[in-house]
Amino acid sequence: MGDAIKMTFTLDRETADRIDKTARRLGLPKSGVVREAVAEYAARAGRLGEAERLRMLRVLDGVIRRPATRPQADVEREITEVRTARRTGGRRSRDE
Repeated sequence: MGDAIKMTFTLDRETADRIDKTARRLGLPKSGVVREAVAEYAARAGRLGEAERLRMLRVLDGVIRRPATRPQADVEREITEVRTARRTGGRRSRDE
């Protein structure tokens, strides 16, 4: 567990009861239940909610439906130039 830090929280009765029951059922200390719950919550916290995911997909669909503003050959040429510049050290001239 590493360095333990003692903390004090005020919880509603229902949450405290859930922690107690879960700790008994799993045979873990209450701090272990809280530690695992926080780890799971933290792992999920960075993920998009369903509404945000759907909004972003709608935006992406709109972008994809837009007509191209440049000929494909121009786009491919620019991509090739960027890749070449990256392989040769970016925008620096060879004299530097």
